[in-house]
Amino acid sequence: MAQQQSARYDAILLSSFGGPEGQDDVIPFLRNVTAGRGIPDERLEEVAHHYRHFGGVSPINEQNRQLKAALEAELAARGIELPVYWGNRNWAPYFGDVVARASAAGHTRLLGLVTSAYTSYSGVGQYREDFEKATAGTDVAIDRVREYFDHPGFVQPFVEGVADATAELAAEGIAPERTHIMYVTHSIPNTAAKASGAGFEDRVGLGEGGAYVAQHLAVAAVISEQAAPSSPWSLVYQSRSGDPRTPWLEPDINDAIEELAERGQTDAVVIVPFGFVSDHMEVMWDLDNEALETAGEHGLKARRVPTPGVHPAYVAGLVDLVLERVNDVPDAERPHLTALGPWPDHARIAGGAVVDQAAESLEAASR
Repeated sequence: MAQQQSARYDAILLSSFGGPEGQDDVIPFLRNVTAGRGIPDERLEEVAHHYRHFGGVSPINEQNRQLKAALEAELAARGIELPVYWGNRNWAPYFGDVVARASAAGHTRLLGLVTSAYTSYSGVGQYREDFEKATAGTDVAIDRVREYFDHPGFVQPFVEGVADATAELAAEGIAPERTHIMYVTHSIPNTAAKASGAGFEDRVGLGEGGAYVAQHLAVAAVISEQAAPSSPWSLVYQSRSGDPRTPWLEPDINDAIEELAERGQTDAVVIVPFGFVSDHMEVMWDLDNEALETAGEHGLKARRVPTPGVHPAYVAGLVDLVLERVNDVPDAERPHLTALGPWPDHARIAGGAVVDQAAESLEAASR
């Protein structure tokens, strides 16, 4: 198959959170995550036990290695000649090192595939800040794909997972009406959730929870409608941290499971970690350990739906998102499954500065 090369981009930057890969990495990693907050190592050690339980190794780096390989295979199968780099915010390979390698190889127009599907400071703002630092004083510019919370490639794995889980429970004699679907995502402070909607007030359905909550609710409705229309569902949260006096999004999944059991109308729960693209530490510990244990303690059967990982639909969807930018696909032709989408593109990060792409295009057209 003939190779296609993008005139706009010469490489892809798979961009993720990062994680420790051994016991000696845990505290340095947590220092990176909490940088600037003045948290002493004694406090960090208190929250390090999740990683210690798994030998100090977060699964996220290996998951990204697998995703990188899957993306490279999909690009090759389509005849798209774009190398894939992989960089992290909080652990090696760091963005700055990867940008330097890309520049040395002559790759200066990068398109970022961020492993965060929703709009929030941690999913958008922090990556933008890190891209600015990484490209400062370089000849490298980074664009990033839009948030893809309602892209079919991201949603399809969850639809399949919910359908499979509810079918398994039905085969065990549990009626769909007594199976509760719990859509779970990472909790964030209420103020951060509200701020996630800034500038998008004209979008359908934004409330006090901003874009972050609205996007999750919209996607949950789509998944349930396609996979489990007879089962009740709710949006719940996990992994709350920080000052207990600061209000965060609720309810916590464990509290929600306990409340469902007390009502007596539920025999089983299906846990859908649709706030995550792969089985991060929060999924393995907070859901596979704590939430499933809570369900068992309250006499409820439980199934945890897989995250997209390297599901073919997800990998193909990410490449579709790349081609959207490569080919300047109009919004009206961009696939989306909710009334909130498609979410808009981001400004470019070039040499450590945010470039207004609309103004840049206008200037170019006037020459």
